[in-house]
Amino acid sequence: MGAMWIVLLCLSVVTTLTVVQGEDPYLFFEWNVTYGTIAPLGVPQQVILINGQFPGPNINSTTNNNIVINIFNNLDEPFLVTWSGIQQRKNSWQDGLPGTNCPIAPGANFTYHFQVKDQIGSYIYYPTLGMQRGAGAFGGLRVNSRLLIPVPYADPADDYTVIIHDWWTKSHTTLKNILESGRSIGRPAGVLINGKVAKGDGKDEPLFTMEPGKTYKYRICNTGLKTSLNFRIQGHSMLLVEMEGSHTVQNSYESLDVHVSQCYAVLVTANKEPKDYYMVASTRFQRKEITATGIIRYTNGKGPASPELPPAPVGWAWSLNQFRSYRWNLTASAARPNPQGSYHYGAINITRTIKLANTAAKVKGKLRYAINGVSHVDATTPLKLAEYYGVADEVFKYNVIEDEPPTSIKEVTLQTIVLNMTFRTFIEIIFENHETAVQSWHLDGYSFFAVAIEAGTWSPEKRKNYNLLDAVSRHTIQVFPKSWAAILLTFDNAGMWNIRSEIWERRYLGQQLYASVISPARSLRDEYNIPDYAQLCGIVVNLPKPSPYTI
Repeated sequence: MGAMWIVLLCLSVVTTLTVVQGEDPYLFFEWNVTYGTIAPLGVPQQVILINGQFPGPNINSTTNNNIVINIFNNLDEPFLVTWSGIQQRKNSWQDGLPGTNCPIAPGANFTYHFQVKDQIGSYIYYPTLGMQRGAGAFGGLRVNSRLLIPVPYADPADDYTVIIHDWWTKSHTTLKNILESGRSIGRPAGVLINGKVAKGDGKDEPLFTMEPGKTYKYRICNTGLKTSLNFRIQGHSMLLVEMEGSHTVQNSYESLDVHVSQCYAVLVTANKEPKDYYMVASTRFQRKEITATGIIRYTNGKGPASPELPPAPVGWAWSLNQFRSYRWNLTASAARPNPQGSYHYGAINITRTIKLANTAAKVKGKLRYAINGVSHVDATTPLKLAEYYGVADEVFKYNVIEDEPPTSIKEVTLQTIVLNMTFRTFIEIIFENHETAVQSWHLDGYSFFAVAIEAGTWSPEKRKNYNLLDAVSRHTIQVFPKSWAAILLTFDNAGMWNIRSEIWERRYLGQQLYASVISPARSLRDEYNIPDYAQLCGIVVNLPKPSPYTI
């Protein structure tokens, strides 16, 4: 009998070890990045393709998948790509920003490896060097829920990704040269939906099809350079179910304002007359509205889409009210099998308040954008590498801006901006917009609680207006003219993380910074070691590798 128990115990240990050591599934991709020529607005121009596609291929993954993407750079210039909204716990080595990674040199390749850990939702990827984002190499990245974690709606008949963005007929090199000369790139030449514009001549092929009576999920993402876009579907309402990785209270909308780098998932039911219908994307907050359309076709449709398009809303107050209608779904499960509302963020004491004010200024006669009077300049050595190799003081200085913007900015300076964030502290960040254009701000490596957007000037008394119960957890937030936005989050993800304007000419000309989050334990429990295959550049190339972190 004793021998039998020993055998059973051994089998139990073996089984346990197998489960513990077993890895989550891997998805492997190989991407060839090349130039190509297309004419989406009738003007032939050079673009950047991924595997010959514009926009790039969709990444379709499931929670906890390991994603491995081997990128071959066939351009004649360096290349980097970031995975916007993917939190990459403990792994800023894969963030794809100049502050974290060396560029992929022409003719070289680099393999990104990251895990979509404990996430669901709709995200995007795009290039981060120069103005390459204005030439393509962007696309959708979806993270589906695991089967054992239910979503708060029935499975749709199909799942579609809609990439909307502004578009210039100038090359990305020309756009970069315009900015380097000290000027703005101005307004876009047009708007595209999945890289196209319907001509409306009866010959347009549908972008998507729907079978009568069935419900479909549309993931709508704005990958543009600078323009907020309004999206609507002719004759159909949209039931909002997810926003940048969070299930939402399911309100119905006739149209949605999608600001730069934001993503929304909606359900649309094919319950109208069987024929063609237009998807419509049009510019917001500009003197002249630009509109693009794409066809949705019922499978048994018998007629063209009506030329009468649903109008876009007017004014930013409408958009502000729409933001206020968004609520986190506290009854739905997240990627983990626990209610999202179990994290009572409103009961946590704020330990630090950081106010970031955007500024447009001239430096030596050229346009620059700044935060609290400082315009960021990328260092030649990625900041994360400099910090990891112990040579940060040779590359940048910490905290060159204060938590409070100066009352008056007489002159903008050019420096590399890195803020120290104490590990696992609960921080309040206020984005102040003193200008007349809508801003869009993004934080890598985290989701934050978007607790308020209001007109006027922020003061501590404004906290009484915060949504401290069910603000949506997301990664990008807009700030309207002469307004402010407040976010709350715990800086518990060790690494070097980018806080940036998603208005890309602003980011390129200095409206960004990095948050350095260091775990005092220097432990693998908090942060991964530098990958063995990581590219090295700048002053760390010939330095000995630091001792690795251990458990």
